[in-house]
Amino acid sequence: MTGVTDSARPSESYYHLHLVSDSTGETLISVGRAAAAQYDVKPIEHIYPLVRSHKQLDKVVQAIDEFPGIVLYTLTDPELRNRLKTYCRDHGVPVLSVLAPVVQLFQAYLGGVPEPRVGGQHQLDGDYFRRIDAMNFTVMHDDGQHVDGLEAADVVLLGISRSSKTPTSIYLANRGIKTANIPLVPSLPVPPGLADLKRPLIVGLLASADRVVEIRRNRLLGLNAAQAADAYTDRQSVAEEIAFSRRLCARHGWPMIDVTRRSIEETAAAIIALLQERRRMLTENPNG
Repeated sequence: MTGVTDSARPSESYYHLHLVSDSTGETLISVGRAAAAQYDVKPIEHIYPLVRSHKQLDKVVQAIDEFPGIVLYTLTDPELRNRLKTYCRDHGVPVLSVLAPVVQLFQAYLGGVPEPRVGGQHQLDGDYFRRIDAMNFTVMHDDGQHVDGLEAADVVLLGISRSSKTPTSIYLANRGIKTANIPLVPSLPVPPGLADLKRPLIVGLLASADRVVEIRRNRLLGLNAAQAADAYTDRQSVAEEIAFSRRLCARHGWPMIDVTRRSIEETAAAIIALLQERRRMLTENPNG
C-alpha cells in the first residue's frame, strides 16, 4: 500500500472510496462497506465494475485524480493491475488488492499457482442455479402465497406485519435457501397443516412494539395513508399481535428471533445457524 499525500487525505466529514473491479464489484462493495462501517466519517463511493480494458481504466484513473481517496481493487489482468498500482503509488494514493492477501494464504496452504478467473465466484454452476431456484421459490411464497407448497421450503418465517419477513427471505434465497414467509394476524387462522410440516425449519420473527409501530407509521406515511393508522399503529394492538406470535411459536416449539436490533444479515445468520444445527441433528437421528 502506498503512502498518503495531503491531497488524498479525508476531510472531517467525508472521504472518497474507489472500488475497481473487472467483475460485478460485489466483493469489493461488501469489503469496503464493512471496513468503512468502523468509522464515523462516511465515504463517497465510486464503483467501477467490469473494468477490463485500458480505455475503461482511463476513466477510473481520471476519477481518482479528480477525487483522491482510498482505492480498493480486484483486477486479474496484470497490465491493468500494475498500471493502477503504479498510478496510485506515484500520486500518493492508498491502494490495496482486497483478494491478494487471501489468495496468498490459500497458495501457501494448498501450494501450486492460482489460475486467475474474472468473476470466478459468479460461474453458472450448480450453486448458481440453486440460488436462482431458491429465489423463484421465495418470491412465489412471499407473504403467505401458495401455502400448499410449504413442505418444499427449507425455511418458513412467521411474523406480524413489519417484522422483516420479506427482506430476510430474499437474503436467505440469495444464499440458496428456499424460504417462505407467512404473516401472522391474531384474527386469522394460520395455514392448515403448518404444524405438520416435516422438512422446513419454522422460525418466528419478533420485534418490540415500539419498533413495529415506528416502522408501520413510516410505511403509512410513505403511502400517504396516515389516516388509515387506527389499530395498525396502535401500540396496545401491536403488543397483542406480538404476544399472539409468542404464544403460537411457544406452543409448537418453533424458535423465535428478536429482530429489533438486528440487521437483516444478522437475522439471516442466526437462521442459517439454526438450520445447520437442525440438519445436523436430522443426519445424526433421521428417525427423531
